[in-house]
Amino acid sequence: MFNEINTPIRTIMTPGPVEAHPNVLRVMSTPILGQFDPAFLAIMDEVKEMIKIPFGTKNEQAFAIDGTSRSGLEAALIGLIEPGDKVLIPAYGRFAYLLGEICERAKAQVTYLEKAWDSVFEQDAIIAEIKRVNPKIVALVHGETANGQMQPLEKIGKFCQANDVFFVVDTVATYGGAPVKVDEWGIDIAIAGTQKCVSVPSGLSLITYNERVEKVLTARYQKELGLSKDFRNERHISSNYLDLSQLQRYWNKERINHHTESTSMIYALHEGLRMMIQEGIENGYERHSQNDRAIQAGIEAMGLFIFGDRTTKMPTVTPILIPEGVDGDAVRNTLLHDFGVEIASSFGPLQGKVWRIGNMGFSSRKENVLHVLAAFEAALLFHGAAIHRGEAVLAALNEYNK
Repeated sequence: MFNEINTPIRTIMTPGPVEAHPNVLRVMSTPILGQFDPAFLAIMDEVKEMIKIPFGTKNEQAFAIDGTSRSGLEAALIGLIEPGDKVLIPAYGRFAYLLGEICERAKAQVTYLEKAWDSVFEQDAIIAEIKRVNPKIVALVHGETANGQMQPLEKIGKFCQANDVFFVVDTVATYGGAPVKVDEWGIDIAIAGTQKCVSVPSGLSLITYNERVEKVLTARYQKELGLSKDFRNERHISSNYLDLSQLQRYWNKERINHHTESTSMIYALHEGLRMMIQEGIENGYERHSQNDRAIQAGIEAMGLFIFGDRTTKMPTVTPILIPEGVDGDAVRNTLLHDFGVEIASSFGPLQGKVWRIGNMGFSSRKENVLHVLAAFEAALLFHGAAIHRGEAVLAALNEYNK
């Protein structure tokens, strides 16, 4: 006999996933439509246009890929890479190495420009390395959740555009929570996901790309064999499922069948994007920024230290140095099991050294911020941390009332 699912109620303050908005969960129960039903195609068309707004783009191509954010990253990179292509990866955190691994598996020649995880690169340093390596592609993370740092991009993108280098940017942790300006910054392909600032369950990746990219994809297009034997291409993209040259033909006027669309997830994405736009994109940025300031004020009022360069800190993640002698996992377990609050640890050189509080989407709410700070203070005191008592929530409230 199997038990009915009965999940506990959590306050999720991790860098993803976040709490799905109740409106999103409601629309996911909307009756299923066929993937070529005119009513569903109309929903897709609206989704396509709404995706562009937080990306800051007028690109023709903008759509969703069935799969988590990683599916979009992989689709973007393998769509451009052919064996032997040079790719430059500036790495200042975990997810740059994910980009590199995808490129390596696609048989690219990958060069890593590496630095400590406490700050981002000077843009001129990346430009100098582009000149040295002469890559086909530069792939970069905009907001690195492992360390809460956000890389400036505008000079890099302009240089890439002027020198015929493709600029691929992971905006998964910033899309909807911080300004992303695809057109202005000269980004060729940008990738995001649903499980962070869009307040939708994990399961879709969002992508946009310009005409430069579309020309490459068109040159590599191969129609699925079961649909036609006339479209063979020696340069075809290595994945069928993540083949952007095929996927764009389902999302555009051709409507060529690729796979069965995740109907309920498209409903959810439509609602998540609609609410972002209804709030106002700039208003959404300010909400995330205000909640971020309150989190930082509360953390510092406790006497704790925020990790990394504060001038390039992203508003959607706050990394906190674990005090000497405090068991970071024990504190997180107390938060989860006694207060129903989830925060995150980190990765690589920061594992066991940093906690991370997320501030994304529907989770980015004043009541969540106050709850996590109060619970965090109590958990730290319970585990013997030497912190300032009773200061965190007051500091956050003062920030909200400025």
